[in-house]
Amino acid sequence: MKIGFIQMEPKLLDLNANLSKAETLIKDAAKQNAKLIVLPELFDVGYNFETKEEVEEIAQQIPDGETTQFLMEQAKEHDMFIVAGTAEKDEKGKLYNSAVIVGPIGGGYIGKYRKIHLFYREKLFFEPGNLGFHVFNIGIAKVGIMICFDWIFPEAMRTLALKGADIVAHPANLVLPYAPKAMPIRSLENRVFSITANRIGEERGLRFIGMSQINSPKAEILLRASENKEEVGLVEINVEKARNKKLNEFNDLFKDRRPEHYVI
Repeated sequence: MKIGFIQMEPKLLDLNANLSKAETLIKDAAKQNAKLIVLPELFDVGYNFETKEEVEEIAQQIPDGETTQFLMEQAKEHDMFIVAGTAEKDEKGKLYNSAVIVGPIGGGYIGKYRKIHLFYREKLFFEPGNLGFHVFNIGIAKVGIMICFDWIFPEAMRTLALKGADIVAHPANLVLPYAPKAMPIRSLENRVFSITANRIGEERGLRFIGMSQINSPKAEILLRASENKEEVGLVEINVEKARNKKLNEFNDLFKDRRPEHYVI
């Protein structure tokens, strides 16, 4: 199974430009036979907002909004699954930093996740996620989703792993240098593959670090992108390697857990 990331530089508050760029990069991934591709956090709208009104004007409902419909069309056209970050406005007008997962089967829309751990000024614009962590069975794999700053909380990825995730899709807008170092360890301690799709560029003085990457259940960095170039990165994986939690004949990562001792 070939999985990967799209690393791109969204244009702040320019939906049409961002969807057009994503379409080109998705087509490139399709030519390389990608089956699961991850786009950055808020790939369609940019990140460094000044006012809540900016977000309200461009955020959309899921799945009826233009971004999700676009992703559904791309997934069907190219016979792939796509995870991508987007600004969501719910039916009551509340705003969420969300991610959707779509695919080529059925109606195309599979589900969504709302970011639980908001970072820095995101708290001025978005509500904390209220849907919990979910794993989506896409047939060829079980995919969990978390967004950017969720990585720093070990409970996030552990929850997805305990719910059966083979792969953790991680749309991101990273500005701190730590996640590229930590994500291989997150993959190791949960024995899952992970795909961090970060963005590049600078918005209103805020610089993003790139370095999107794919990590193995053994903490191997299978592929890492540059810090400043738009790229499509793909790796062929064997999903079964994420389903074997044994470290040796005596130790099983999940069976050896003793949660009764983890309480405070």
